[in-house]
Amino acid sequence: MQLTNWSTRSQTVFPGGSLGEYNLPPELSVVLTHGKGSKVYDTAAREYVDYTMGWGSLLLGHAPEAVVAAVTRQAALGSNFAYVSQPAIELAEEMARAIPCAGKVRFCASGTEAAMYAVRFARAFTGRSKIVKFEGAYHGANEFGSMSLFPQKLLDFPQAEPTSAGIPPSTAADVLIAPYNDLATTEAILRQYADEIAAVIVEPLHRCTPPRPGFLAGLRRLTQENGVLLIFDEVATGFRLAYGGAQAYYGVTPDLAAYGKGLGGGYHIGAVAGRADILDLCDESRMGRPDYVWFASSVGGNPVTAVAALATLKELRRPGTYQRFFAIGQKLRDGLADILVELNIKAQVLGDGPLCALSFTDQPVTDYRSAHRADSVQSRAFALGLFERGVFLNPMSTKLYVSLAHSDEEIDRMHRVAFQVLKEIVDL
Repeated sequence: MQLTNWSTRSQTVFPGGSLGEYNLPPELSVVLTHGKGSKVYDTAAREYVDYTMGWGSLLLGHAPEAVVAAVTRQAALGSNFAYVSQPAIELAEEMARAIPCAGKVRFCASGTEAAMYAVRFARAFTGRSKIVKFEGAYHGANEFGSMSLFPQKLLDFPQAEPTSAGIPPSTAADVLIAPYNDLATTEAILRQYADEIAAVIVEPLHRCTPPRPGFLAGLRRLTQENGVLLIFDEVATGFRLAYGGAQAYYGVTPDLAAYGKGLGGGYHIGAVAGRADILDLCDESRMGRPDYVWFASSVGGNPVTAVAALATLKELRRPGTYQRFFAIGQKLRDGLADILVELNIKAQVLGDGPLCALSFTDQPVTDYRSAHRADSVQSRAFALGLFERGVFLNPMSTKLYVSLAHSDEEIDRMHRVAFQVLKEIVDL
């Protein structure tokens, strides 16, 4: 018999009933049909205000007219050539204008791949194999990115703990873990392993935890002193914190940067940008040389994604765009902070720009371990409570993304719903 319930069908064909990392209870499982602006709709015709925004990939909101029109035009001209096209050149040129570190660019299909290739470039350029990453940082589903992503054992630094099965033990030997915002511990690791380290890779804004003053500049100084490359994972921050990304926002220029998410306007994209002398290692004329970097992608730089990205960037260049981004993000954070004070809840609001998260702890959150001490039961109850009341978000995290499509009225509505949910948590 053919299943007619969409949620049941989802549970039947997908592990956990989702495409990954949603972990909703079966009774809350939904299947979406469409989205427009800041809202998404499910098969039961229910409306949700979306604070996941395709995990941050939709800076303009769902189905923005400029992106839809550009993609529609290009799709009729060909969707993929696996070769250089005019839109790909135009996009790379615009990225080179915007991104401080971008001497050259190469495209791939996702942020996971971009981070992986950035590390590969660093290893080839330096002839070293170890990398330093920060505990709890997300650099995609590649093997090094899955080390100490959600660690539970909290091993002594710099030992790495795999978050996923299926990763060979040799990976842990080449990944050194440091605590974010702790320059002294990071420096000690760099000094001890300097001759073996290819790169330090960092989310400039670590999940939703901002860098302490001087931390990123300190990383830049330490990597240069030790002959180590600095990689910014700008998959989340690129074109979100500023048009030039986190490196423009914080005023620190890395050697390499990885991009994805919002760059594509909702279409799959990845890109590595960086110094020309490093990116040139993947020039195919170098094949056979010991420092040649193999880098290929069947859909990387495809013209449909490229025009979607170009249309997105054109909208982001409009006057007042980032003022609006920051104003709406600040409004969301300020309102939530006021609610916490009113209800006397031991929690705090994190984030910067159009990013926001709640951490249920009264202790300062500066890195993974301080965030790990937060009350996960309350966090889960808060996320599910929001979801039940028409707020679409990832229930495994209270990280909230806003887009240019979110209105002040929708932020006010979010505050009303959050107050109801948090009051219920207090009254339990």
